[in-house]
Amino acid sequence: MPEDTHSSARSSASESDRFERLESAEYDRVNEFLRDRVAFTAREWAIARLGADFRTGTGIEMTTIGENLPDLVPFMDDQYTRQAVYQSRKSFEEKVRKAGATFLYGAYSDFFTADELDDIAYEATEVARFLIEVEGASLSHETEREAEERVKAAMEAVHRASLELRYDRCPNCGERLGEDAIESE
Repeated sequence: MPEDTHSSARSSASESDRFERLESAEYDRVNEFLRDRVAFTAREWAIARLGADFRTGTGIEMTTIGENLPDLVPFMDDQYTRQAVYQSRKSFEEKVRKAGATFLYGAYSDFFTADELDDIAYEATEVARFLIEVEGASLSHETEREAEERVKAAMEAVHRASLELRYDRCPNCGERLGEDAIESE
């Protein structure tokens, strides 16, 4: 996540301004809301967000997050072990990777027109922006633009690499193809 999605510094783990908008919300209700919009659960969302907040030079304070979870997140009622925090964070990361692969597969396989991809990206941006606001943070225009540029650069690099892989050699005989074949895409 971009750095300026972090809330103001806190003096202890039990003082948090994250998720204040969800002060009276129940876990099941938050989970239902997320299920309609994203691939991760309320637990994974909360722990991933706190993992970014409690990142140190040597890693993430998983024990601190787990022990203070009910104080840090209004819709979480139970403490979690260090292992449960790790598992939840790992699950979040895996879901983000799968969602990215799914999106790129749909884009690269020509399942969507450019306009449809633009709509998908716009909807995803709006949901992400809303979730960041619910977390108690904001996303500056500059940070959003920088993130879009990083995504664009990464997608262009993947596209260039896939062109080289697809057209560098003939898949049947292995013979090196000429520059005409590579540039035709």
